[in-house]
This record gives sequence, structure tokens and C-alpha cells, in this order.
Amino acid sequence: MMSNNNGWDRHRIMLVCLIIAALTLLSGLFFIQVIDSNYTILARNNTLRNQVQFPPRGEVYDRNGEFLVQSKDSYDLMVIPRDVEEFDTLELAKLLDVSIEKFHKEFKKASRYSKRKPSTLFKQLPKEVKFMLDEKRLKGFYTVYRTERTYPRQIAGNLLGYVGEVNNRIIERDKYYKSGDYVGMSGLEQAYEKQLRGEKGVAVEMVDAFGLPQGSYSDGIYDTVAVPGKAIVSTLDASLQELAEHLMEGKIGSCVAIEPSTGEILVMANSPTYNPELLIGRQRGNNYAKMANDNTRPLFNRAVKSRYPPGSTFKIVNGLIGMQEGVSSFSDEYACHGKYPFGRGVKCHGHRSPVNMIEATQTSCNAYFCYVTRAILSNPKYDKIQTSFDVWREYVQSFGFGRKLGSDFLGENSGYVPTSEFYDKMYGGRWNPLTVISLSIGQGELGTTPLQMANLAAIVANRGYYHIPHVVKSIEGQDSLESKFYEKQYTMVDVKHFDPIVEGMFRAVSLPGGTAQGAKLPGIEVCGKTGTAENSYADHSIFICFAPRENPKIAMAVYIEHGRFGASTAVPIASLLLEQYLTGEIKRPWMIDFIKNKKIDYHMYEKKDKK
Repeated sequence: MMSNNNGWDRHRIMLVCLIIAALTLLSGLFFIQVIDSNYTILARNNTLRNQVQFPPRGEVYDRNGEFLVQSKDSYDLMVIPRDVEEFDTLELAKLLDVSIEKFHKEFKKASRYSKRKPSTLFKQLPKEVKFMLDEKRLKGFYTVYRTERTYPRQIAGNLLGYVGEVNNRIIERDKYYKSGDYVGMSGLEQAYEKQLRGEKGVAVEMVDAFGLPQGSYSDGIYDTVAVPGKAIVSTLDASLQELAEHLMEGKIGSCVAIEPSTGEILVMANSPTYNPELLIGRQRGNNYAKMANDNTRPLFNRAVKSRYPPGSTFKIVNGLIGMQEGVSSFSDEYACHGKYPFGRGVKCHGHRSPVNMIEATQTSCNAYFCYVTRAILSNPKYDKIQTSFDVWREYVQSFGFGRKLGSDFLGENSGYVPTSEFYDKMYGGRWNPLTVISLSIGQGELGTTPLQMANLAAIVANRGYYHIPHVVKSIEGQDSLESKFYEKQYTMVDVKHFDPIVEGMFRAVSLPGGTAQGAKLPGIEVCGKTGTAENSYADHSIFICFAPRENPKIAMAVYIEHGRFGASTAVPIASLLLEQYLTGEIKRPWMIDFIKNKKIDYHMYEKKDKK
């Protein structure tokens, strides 16, 4: 009897458990299907859409708080080909301002990609077009909010850079990006991409049968908010940049200005350059192709990528090395009778003779610096020319030549300073100071960028050190920049040796016989050094300078291809920029017209090069 009762009890327990399980299942189904409509919505995938929320890119200001780059609203038209119903193709093409052929081409491309997945049909539509599209309620089409760049001043295209659509290489390298995303492609936009781009968000939307938004799903509890990009304050002075670009129109070259006490770049102007507005909107591709095929290379940032001979501006480096090495004194005098008389000889222009270091800097005497450079390379404390040359090269590199300065933008050229191995190979190991005497006047194999030459001006202004040049002053939400931008970078030359060079540069501008008198400004002590880099045809015009002499506020380099003498083209451009920056106005408007009208026929040199 006992065993029968136990069996009955087990049967009843199992029956009760089954009833409870059934009731639980039925109540769950009832809740899902009747009470909680959210599950019904989730079951119908075509009524929910995960919509990527694209953040606006960070804005860029100049050092005075003026907008250089802003973001404005735009929209991309998306399509899900499977969901598209019959519509007036011609009417839609007119609304989008595209040809019917273009519309069909893009629609077929989207269909080939996927019938079910959304594709971008047309990009960067204005807000007015988006509203008209919404009114038409075209099934299978919808718009996505984006932003595009706008440039209030329309300056500094080479420095600011541009934004373009990601390619497969970028997507593979960084999983943040998906097809159709935009990314900084050059300049500041590329160098500070992670700060400017922000972080994408996702909004889960309910949409109707036409694919049009019907509101947020579950009051947005499943959404993630897009984080806008960070604002950046650049080091540029917008007014000075605009003036520099204006003065350099019709010429090929570059101008770089630096604040010596900080390394902040005040101006980085190239000519030719381009209006950054040309690389936004739906004509961007056509405009880019046109500029890419332009043989004057407006997309090329000559300030940091060109490699030019520094010409006579390099004499001051050799003078400083000679004094530091003890083979030359600022009071030593050398005669100049129109040339350096040894070896192949180096010609010089007319000036008083003999001259010391200060006077040689003032008059840009070739012979004097040939004597100094030969003394450096013939220094008896070194056992051979290769050793003394390597020491000279180390000095030169301490001034920032022959290497990248470590700036905060991409594509910086290191320039070139030859090695002793280079000359050993060229001359089979049989060479001497006279073989490379052209280096004494910044010719030969030397190659420098305008940025490096402006940095040289800053080094002399600071009497022996520089801050790494950079184009960003501050970043929103960030206390400071990288520590390297605040550290002083010292040359191998003691501070005491800079005074004669500074005096010579001051006299070059302020006294008769100086090569840079066109840079003189009333009440301001300007220090400068001209350069004329030899070329197959017309020489290049160069000028480096800083002002005021004490507590300098600006250092600058101007390089104009085929501009002939430094004093003829580069000096007046620099003089006007100094005047604008230091006084706030131009008191010589006639000089602006003079420079603007000084056109250089570069086509003439192109024809000669082809012969």
C-alpha cells in the first residue's frame, strides 16, 4: 500500500508541474503578443532602422578666435532598392539637380551593391532639398543627416587640408570607418582627424511603409548619442595669412612666419594655392581632378614639402659654426675683390673690402663666407676632411636642416644635407674643402624647406634655440599640447656668437650698403638676410628676417621661384607682412600694388625646360 501511495503522489506532483509550466508559457505568449507591442514591432524588421548619427566635425579658429573652418548641415540621400516603388524618375532627378543618366547610373550601382541594404545615392544635399524629399514620401528613399565643411575666409587651403570619402585602405586600417564615411585627407584635417571627427552614435527609429521616420523607438533608450568633434584653435593669424596669399598671387613659392618665443606658425602661405571651398560639395571630384592636373601644383604645400637651395641665407649658419669652432672671429677681416680667388672661384658683387663678420653679413659677401667655411673644413684638430665635414654636418642638423622638425602636420620634407659618404662616392674619396666650397653660400647639394628657413630666422631671433613649429594652439577639452612643443631645442652654437650675426642682419636692413634696405620700417628694428639661389634660368628670390631686434614677435622666410634677387621680390613681401603684423596697418598701399603687379612668366621657364 505504501508503494502505491508514493506512486500516486509522484503522479500528482508531475501533473502540477506540467500545469504550471503550461500556464507560464501561455501567459508569456499572451504578454508578448497582446500586452507588450514592442515585441511585435521588433518582429517586423522593416519597421525599425538603426540609423547612424554622424557628429559634426570640430570647428577650426584662428589665433584671434575667427572662424577658419565650420560645419554646416547637409544630407545624404539613401536608397533600399528592394523597397522602391514606382516614382517619377525625371522629377526626382530635377529635384536633385542631376541628369537622368546620372540618376540611373547611381541607382544601378546601388542595386548591384545590395537590394536589401541601404546605399548612398547622392551626397551633401542642402536642407531645402531634404524637406522636399520628405514631402514626396518616396518609398525606399530616405535622408541621413551629415555635415560638410565651409570656409568663411577661403584661405590656407594647403594648410587646413580637405575632407573626402574613405577608401578601402583607410577602412582596413581603422575599423571606426565604414563605406561612405568622410575623413581628413590632408593638412590639419588629416593630422588632427581623431580630435576633429568626434564619435558616431546610433538612433533606433520607427519608420512607416514608405521608409520615413515615425519617431524614436522606446523613447530612445537604445540610442547612443553622437559626440561632436573638438574645436581647435590654430596658431594662424587669418588677416596676415590672407595678406600673404594676396601678395603672392601670380608667383610660385611660399611664405612662413613663426612666433619665435613659442614656435607657433602665424602664416603658411603657398602660391599657387586653392580656395578650400572648391573641395566641398558635389563638384569636389571635378575640381580636385582639375587641380591635380594643373602643372603649377596648387594642391602641393611648398612650405613643408619643397626642397630648395637656401642661397645666401645659409651664410649665417656657416658664420656661427666658424665662431663656435674657434676658426673664425667676428672681427676677422677678409678681402673681397669680386670673387673668392681659390679653386673654381665664387663670384661676388661690389662692396667695400676688406670686411669682417658683421659687414659680410650686411653686404652678403660670398668671398668672406668661403674663407670661413674652408677654415671649418680644414680645421687641424680633425684628422681628415671626412671627419671635419661630419662635424660641420652635425652643427647644421642642430639648426633643423637635413631632418624633419617634428611639426604637428603631415608630409614634412626633411630637406637634404649631404654626407661625407656622399662625396666619397661622388669623387672616389678624393675631395677637399674647395671641392664643396659652394656649400659656404647655400648652394651645391643643400636642400631646405621654407619652414626650415623660417625656423632659422627664429633661431637667430632667440639667439640659439627654437620651439618646434606647430599650427595648433589649443584643443577643446585638452589642457595642453604634446610636451615637445614647449621644450627649447638648442643648437650647438653658444648664445654669445649670435650677437655679431644679429648686428649684421640689422645693418643689412637699416644701413647703406645693406642688401635688404627695402625691409626697413620706421620705429621698428628689423633684422634680415637676403638670398639669391642660383638656378638654370632666373634665380630664386629669398629673404629671412625677424623683428623687433629685441624681444622679437615674428620671424619669417619668403621664397619666390625665379624671383631673381632677394631684395627685388621676397624683401618687399616680407616688409609688408611685418608692417601689418607689428603695427596693425599698411601705410604703404602703393607697395601692395607694386608687388601684386610683379608677375613672373613661369611659362617661359617651362618651355626652356622642355628643350
